[in-house]
Amino acid sequence: MQVILIQDVNNLGGSNEVVTVKNGYARNYLIPQKFAVEASPSNLKQLEERLKQIRKKEAKMLAEINKVIDVLKEGPVKIGAKTGTSGKIFGSVTTVQVARAIREQKGYEVDRRRIQLLDDVKELGTYKAKVDFGNGNETEMELEVVAE
Repeated sequence: MQVILIQDVNNLGGSNEVVTVKNGYARNYLIPQKFAVEASPSNLKQLEERLKQIRKKEAKMLAEINKVIDVLKEGPVKIGAKTGTSGKIFGSVTTVQVARAIREQKGYEVDRRRIQLLDDVKELGTYKAKVDFGNGNETEMELEVVAE
C-alpha cells in the first residue's frame, strides 16, 4: 500500500514522501497515529501543491540570503574596541559584537551563532569572519577593528 508521510518516521522516510508499506502497518499504525495518509489521487494532488509552495518559499528565502551575502561582501564592518597604548584590545572581539555591528551598519539581523571568527581578534587591524546561513550558503566577510 502506498502512503504519504505527514511527518518523519524513523527507518521509513521524511515528511511529504510517498512510500510503499504493508497494508497492516499502514492501516493499524501509520494512519491512526496521523503519521501518514493514503496515497489517493486527491491526496497526491495536495502533496504536489504543498511541495510547489515549499519550493517557492525556499527560492524566496535563497534570494534573501544572497542579498544579505552581497551586502556583507561590499565592505568591511567596523568594530570599535577599547585599546591600550600598544594597540592591544582589552579583552577580545566576540561574535556578539560582530552581530551588533552588522545590524547597525548593514541593516540585517544575523544570529551570533552563525558567525565564526577565523582568527583571535586581540589587536587592532583587519580580520576575516565566516557567516553560515545553512544549506551550504556561507560567506566570508571582513572586520576592521578600530580604537574607540
